[in-house]
Amino acid sequence: MTSKKKNVKSSKPAPRPKAKAAAHAHPKAAAAKPAAPAAKIPGKAPAKRSDIAFKIGDHVVYPTHGVGQIQKVLMQEISGHRLELFVISFDRDRMTLKVPIVKVSTSGLRKLSSRKLMEAALTTLKGRARIKRTMWSRRAQEYEAKINSGDPIAIAEVVRDLHRNVGQPDQSFSERQIYEAARDRLAAELAAVERTDVVQATHKLESLLAAA
Repeated sequence: MTSKKKNVKSSKPAPRPKAKAAAHAHPKAAAAKPAAPAAKIPGKAPAKRSDIAFKIGDHVVYPTHGVGQIQKVLMQEISGHRLELFVISFDRDRMTLKVPIVKVSTSGLRKLSSRKLMEAALTTLKGRARIKRTMWSRRAQEYEAKINSGDPIAIAEVVRDLHRNVGQPDQSFSERQIYEAARDRLAAELAAVERTDVVQATHKLESLLAAA
């Protein structure tokens, strides 16, 4: 007697189809949030023409060159950027300097000193010389730094300290050079402030020094 084999179904459950992640994602969660705006770095805005206190014809002081006069405003392309420049002439040095308007505040360019400040510089000339007991090379560097600061009172200190009256020891060549550089720088600004010429301003300085 032949036995019939029964078809036995597997007891293992059929695998469930994997759900797509997108089907279960919440529509609001799927949308990317807009990026927050970048924080602004605080800084000084570039100088505008309306912010500049100088105009053509003004006498100005540049720290390392002294008194000059603004001749014109020039537009020039530098390294692919168009810049507006002040063209300043320095008669004493027979040179011309171009200063970008956007860098005026950091260049040290300034207006002429007030009469009050110049009076303080002239008063400094009447004081007693203060000469440090250090090597001349070091003092010379300090004097040159004062001259190039553009500060009339600091320049007057150099003139006062290096001036020699009759009967005092003569200046060395390098002392004389620094003295004359400081005296001429101070005289040029004094002449511009008092609207006189440099010769008269120089005579005024030397008269004050002689009387001190």
